[in-house]
Amino acid sequence: MRRIIGTILLLAAFLPMMAATTYTVVLDPGHGGKDPGAVGKFSQEKDLNLSLALEVGKQLHEQYPEVKVIYTRETDVFIPLQQRADIANKANADLFISIHTNSAESKVPSGVETFILGADKMEKNLDVAMRENAVMKLEADYKTTYQGFDPNSIDSYIMFELMQNSYMDQSLQFATQVQNHFVGHLNREDRGVRQAAFWVLLKTACPSILFEMGFISNPEEERFLNKPASMTQMAQAIVSAFGDYTHKKELKEDVRKTEQAKEEPNNERPTTNDSPRLDHRPTTLYAVQICASRTLLDPKDPKLQGQKCEYIQVGEWYKYYTAADKDRKKVDASRKKLLKLFPDCWVVRIDN
Repeated sequence: MRRIIGTILLLAAFLPMMAATTYTVVLDPGHGGKDPGAVGKFSQEKDLNLSLALEVGKQLHEQYPEVKVIYTRETDVFIPLQQRADIANKANADLFISIHTNSAESKVPSGVETFILGADKMEKNLDVAMRENAVMKLEADYKTTYQGFDPNSIDSYIMFELMQNSYMDQSLQFATQVQNHFVGHLNREDRGVRQAAFWVLLKTACPSILFEMGFISNPEEERFLNKPASMTQMAQAIVSAFGDYTHKKELKEDVRKTEQAKEEPNNERPTTNDSPRLDHRPTTLYAVQICASRTLLDPKDPKLQGQKCEYIQVGEWYKYYTAADKDRKKVDASRKKLLKLFPDCWVVRIDN
């Protein structure tokens, strides 16, 4: 394995998750207090939502101590929808995760689904949005607070079609990671990433998702959701998705800063006496990034799945690449073959 350090100028000082500016995650356990949410045979949604949110926050603190975690509620209290969004906006949140439990009239539906704000497929998911938005009716004078919005009126949802969500791409990236981890690692039934008109997502000024952990109306799934071990596993899936999402975000920023640095005069790249570096090859390269680690990995580490890899050190992180080539089509073809081993791998560009 060849050690590759300093490929990208100025990157060692830049890492969104580790920078001086705190990365803030807001965890929003849906419902609470006088609003139980969906009700199963022996449990209530508000309690499941809070349990998972607290476990996610605990694991985030343990794995990412530099991340600031804020809860919209930490106890069984009622928090208005608009106030939940206000909490995130006041904190200048970088990511908003609203945690919910699904329900249906039938006992058959099961599985996980993750929602982002959007109107493209709004009508298909209107029933879910209406159910979650209906909580605003528990608030005094809600029509004034929500500018005349009626959660039970289809006409009110026209406003969502006129809204442009600046954070849709980032929200979609994170939502996809969440689904991938729940389906790929916990073997949960995949109900997909969907778009819906949730007020709390509309009013939150950052990448945001609304996650439905399962169906409380399904007896088997209700039993699963109430197990402490299940809560731990689901929290691990969300935190792992968070890690993958932030790695991809920082990579895109890395590329952007590299392009800026190339345009500046008198830039000198750091040098090393170690093995040849990727940035010393006399051309633009493409490669498949398969993982990142805070520690150097042994070539036989299971995370590398036996692949010959090169890495770039960026701050405290070691980013592992394979299939480097100047021909983008060849790298794209390599990625397709690698997807079975690394479902979340993607192609990156490295300029010299």
